[in-house]
Amino acid sequence: MDIKQAIALNFASADMLVDQYLGDLTDEELLVRPTPGANHIAWQLGHVIAAERYIGDKVAPGRMDELPAGFAERHKKNTAASDSPADFLGKEDYLRIGRDVRANTLRIVEGWSPTDFDRPVDRVPPVVKTTGEAVLFIAAHWLMHAGQWAVVRRKLGRPPLF
Repeated sequence: MDIKQAIALNFASADMLVDQYLGDLTDEELLVRPTPGANHIAWQLGHVIAAERYIGDKVAPGRMDELPAGFAERHKKNTAASDSPADFLGKEDYLRIGRDVRANTLRIVEGWSPTDFDRPVDRVPPVVKTTGEAVLFIAAHWLMHAGQWAVVRRKLGRPPLF
């Protein structure tokens, strides 16, 4: 297995978990907070999608497609406190936009040579030093948030999936 295959597998594993955790949730349930002050799933989905697009643009400037107008702004830290359904999208819209961003990320990775994964990158999480590390961080970021969704699922009375 080479680095491109490992990254694709890493993303596929994260996507499978995300799809399982979100599969039976309604748009309304995406606004449930696991505890007061914690971010709900709708905001987190927008956040991780916008973050993937941002990181993709840092590792391959100008190669990521734009998000829908206003999308990133709707999912900044200052919007996380909103519980208004009008401030967020539905699950299918988030999943569609997320799939588009992911396909763009994978196209970029597929076009890289082995040395491209070692290029330095900045203005991404401080633990990330290279483009390869940045791309690997994307899946970890999705998984970190998906772990929080397991708590929301239990709060909603759903059985554990794994």
